[in-house]
Amino acid sequence: MTRILTIHDVADASHDRRVLITGGAGFIGSHLCDRLIEGGAYVICLDNFSTGRRHNVEHLVGHPRFSLIRHDVIDPIAVDVDQIYNLACPASPTAYAADPVHTTKTSVLGALNLLKLATENGARILQASTSEIYGDPQVSPQPEAYWGHVDPTGPRACYDEGKRCAESLFFDYARRFGTRIKIARIFNTYGPRMRGDDGRVTSNLIIEALRGTDMTVYGDGSQTRSFCYVDETVEALIRLMATPDGVEGPVNIGNPDERTIQDFAGVVQRMTGSSSRISHRPLPVDDPRRRCPDISEATRLLGWVPTISLEAGLALTIDYFREELVREPGVREAVA
Repeated sequence: MTRILTIHDVADASHDRRVLITGGAGFIGSHLCDRLIEGGAYVICLDNFSTGRRHNVEHLVGHPRFSLIRHDVIDPIAVDVDQIYNLACPASPTAYAADPVHTTKTSVLGALNLLKLATENGARILQASTSEIYGDPQVSPQPEAYWGHVDPTGPRACYDEGKRCAESLFFDYARRFGTRIKIARIFNTYGPRMRGDDGRVTSNLIIEALRGTDMTVYGDGSQTRSFCYVDETVEALIRLMATPDGVEGPVNIGNPDERTIQDFAGVVQRMTGSSSRISHRPLPVDDPRRRCPDISEATRLLGWVPTISLEAGLALTIDYFREELVREPGVREAVA
């Protein structure tokens, strides 16, 4: 029997904005919690803690406008809210490949449950979609009108196709039920509160550089990514949520400063002062060769352009991981 989580205490609370953030204890979600609380909203942070961490939102526990709920979005939820940010889904290849069936369920069943909730509440709902929608693109930079080049049966399909299906459901609900939707396609985001073990290129290279181990670059390093600092991604999400109901998206959110992975590894190596050497390993299956957003729509609709340089954002991220390594028993930073 499906369990429906009903949150009575929050439903009875009176606030100007009641905001549900699924995946709220995750990397981007926890920063979004901070920003919305600062803006006066009542925030309900919902997470099943498969990849999110209580540590990310511990500083908010006890705040009069914050609730932390352990729950999985594949099960329905009933709560009175004005806005929903759906960030619930593992977002790194290591995490989503660990249980691909559950990853797909999170994107598809989670979308259905939250769309039903938004429709019943007349709430706006924002789907955190992904640049993985574009697969291994044959067009670069990638505009929102590009339909993508995705392998539907490969090891990344649980994430790629799950997010594509979620986007389809969002537009179907908008057309059929008038649900007030927003869709953001988020490109590579980095910053404090990333997990060191999540398998993403930024955390991998920084941790390896700080430990003094080989820095892993897959393939020849010529594949590209575009890195956006987390504060700027959060700002774009908030701006998208605030747009009029007719603005549904999808809208690319990312930094168009395209870098090769080889170049990125060199920047990390230099900024950490590491003596690590760069080591090449075989390229994973279906790893995209290029990833760069066309952000003209974000600029036009949101007045948003990222301004934090890669070096400035990396400095803050490296400092965060230095502190994280100090907390790990038996681990010593190997940087001179």
